Amino acid sequence: MPRHRFALWVLAAFTFSSEALAHDWPDFNELITGASPAVVRIDTYQASAGQTAPSLSEQSLPDTYHDFFEHRPDEVEASHGTGSGFIISEDGYVLTNQHVVAEAAQISVKLIDHRRYDARVVGMDPRSDLALLKIEARELPVLRFASSDNARVGQWVVAIGAPFGLDYSASAGIISAIGRSIPTEGGDNYVPFIQSDVATNPGSSGGPLLNLQGQVVGVNSQIFSRPGGGSIGLSFAIPSAMAEDVIRQLQAHGRVARGWLGVYVQEVTPAMAKAAGLDYAFGAFVAHVQPGSPAGAAGIRAGDIFLTLDARQIVEPGDLPQIAGLLVPGSKVVAELIRGVARQHVTITIGELPESAPSAQ
Repeated sequence: MPRHRFALWVLAAFTFSSEALAHDWPDFNELITGASPAVVRIDTYQASAGQTAPSLSEQSLPDTYHDFFEHRPDEVEASHGTGSGFIISEDGYVLTNQHVVAEAAQISVKLIDHRRYDARVVGMDPRSDLALLKIEARELPVLRFASSDNARVGQWVVAIGAPFGLDYSASAGIISAIGRSIPTEGGDNYVPFIQSDVATNPGSSGGPLLNLQGQVVGVNSQIFSRPGGGSIGLSFAIPSAMAEDVIRQLQAHGRVARGWLGVYVQEVTPAMAKAAGLDYAFGAFVAHVQPGSPAGAAGIRAGDIFLTLDARQIVEPGDLPQIAGLLVPGSKVVAELIRGVARQHVTITIGELPESAPSAQ
């Protein structure tokens, strides 16, 4: 290499190093060391050799979307899967993904100190892909939740889990986007996923997504990958605010009750927006109102455009089921909508989403 090029390379390396030091990049060692004892590996076993498809199944999503629950080859009599989870209470409540433990005949939880416990399912919620487990133990290390409402694009986050069965592996990155809508099996669209570029792989399902304070901002659930699998830097986590609500309901009732409107919505096109007098296309266009639904009882009609619900703006159609699903059945909320070119405010008594109802609100 010519001397002048070598000198330029050294200068560039020195400049990059100086800038990195000046920016005070985080050292994740203390965070990971402190959080790892509360992260668990989850092994599941089924009595038959056939492994049932998880709720967030590959068949229900575009080919490139996959859950990342590690399915191991069939053993002698049982099918074995590996996932992740984390402890949320000192007396043994553990949170993980629903697809990690769905249809499992036996669930084993392993701590970082190699203690193992049999776990029972307290409750599962397929629509959020969360499951609450209980192990019989005391004085356990726990992880605390942070408010996912404060999550911002560009913030550092860390994931800990058991990718490919490699216990307590950690990876770091940033939040890439918030409020991602990814439909699940049956068309459910209730989770405003946190997207990050943290490297997560099969076996990481159910592990925590942590902020720099070691608090949980999300529960890792899905990845976007190319054919053949593996991380390409697109991971999706269930926000902590939703996780906390699901936990409360599962502990109290063993099930989750969601708010329901009873409308089918679609995207507002530029032509629709112009006809409605909007400056740009946003909101949720009502394509159909289910007979006897809360929306029908409130006078909502096909052709209406939802702009807000409970004072929360609706930018895309997927926002409506996510907002409605978090509302308490029986509560009265105000919706702002456009009918023709006139803005109206309508009071709606929120219903409870039927178990078999599709998620299209």
